[in-house]
Amino acid sequence: MNVIRAGVAVSLLLIGIPAKAQHLCGDCRADAQDQLQQCLESAISAEDKQSCLERQAVTAQTCDTGVCTMERDRSPNPPSRP
Repeated sequence: MNVIRAGVAVSLLLIGIPAKAQHLCGDCRADAQDQLQQCLESAISAEDKQSCLERQAVTAQTCDTGVCTMERDRSPNPPSRP
């Protein structure tokens, strides 16, 4: 499990923050969903499917705590409503 987290973290660091940072969070989540779909398609047993779901949860959490947090931090504050 830690290997997966480390791999995703390294990948995120290597990617950096491109000019279109506003799309990274959505792209990260979409990639996590695509990986889940591929994993489930190749899963043979219920344990394999459970492993796919666990990996997807870790990847989605990594997106939320990494790319999505950076994206929120970089976005301008929305105007406050009176």
